[in-house]
Formats: sequence, structure tokens, C-alpha cells
Amino acid sequence: MNIKIEMASVEQKVVLRNLLELYKYDFSEYDPEDVNEHGEYGYKYFDHYWTEPERFPFLITVDDKYAGFALVRKKTQDHMTNEFCLSMAEFFVMKKYRKHGVGKHAATYLFDRFPGKWEVAQIKENIPARKFWVKVISDYTNRNYTEIQRDDWDGPIQTFITYSNNVVDQP
Repeated sequence: MNIKIEMASVEQKVVLRNLLELYKYDFSEYDPEDVNEHGEYGYKYFDHYWTEPERFPFLITVDDKYAGFALVRKKTQDHMTNEFCLSMAEFFVMKKYRKHGVGKHAATYLFDRFPGKWEVAQIKENIPARKFWVKVISDYTNRNYTEIQRDDWDGPIQTFITYSNNVVDQP
């Protein structure tokens, strides 16, 4: 199985948008959001991933077939110090490719690509996502992470620091 994680180009926006619709549909069992008048879920910040320097869209392929995506962003964590952290804003692997190491491979690649402080949040009801992220983050950090709760988020958030310099093609 040949897994690749590559930054999505402007020409690939339509591919990522279509995968995002599949993700939002999959996610609808946990989120009561309805489709809009065009029959789409949409994503408020979608275009921002090609216009804002602190947002990074990635496509995941397996054997040159689209298998998912990841949206990573830098966000200001402390407005007083301008300290930022990295956030896995959205992450999706198609069901066909789950339980084959694709998600773990993609997450590990992204953690290596963006060294620094990370936050990965799950909504409380999404137990499969929580199990996935706790396992991946625990393995990646050798259980050196913290799980927190915030008033502005309904679910667990894992925080940890990555130090890797294994990937040279930083954005």
C-alpha cells in the first residue's frame, strides 16, 4: 500500500471539496447540521485554506487513489504573547481505507511535518474518533500528552509537542 500525503493545490480544490462533503455526511451522525438549499453541507473556512498562510490543506492518497484529507491550521493560543499552536482542524479517511494504517500514517506525517505544540479535538459524541486519536497520539508521543477540556469545546482535546525534523518540505 503506497500512502501519500500532499498539500492540495488550487487545481485540486474541487477534489477536496467533494471529499469534505463525504466527511460531513459521515460526521452527520454526531453533528445535527443539515445540508443547505443546494444539498451540500459546505465548510465556512474552505477557501481560506488557499488564501491564508496559516492554513494547510492536504490530500491523502492510497495507491494513487484519493483516500481522504487533512486540514491543519496554526492558531493563536495566547493573544497576549502571540503564542500559537497547530490544530488538526479536520481529518478524514474514507471507510474503505480505515483500519489499514492510513490514518495513523497521515497523522504521523503531519505531526512530523509541523513540529511544535499541537491540539487535536474531538466532539464528545464521536467515540470512534476519540479512540483513534488517543491511540495515535499516545503511540506517537510515547504517552507524553495531556487531555484537557475547554468551555468553548464540547469534548476532549489532546495537547502535545512534536520535535521532529524528519520532513524537509515545510510549507
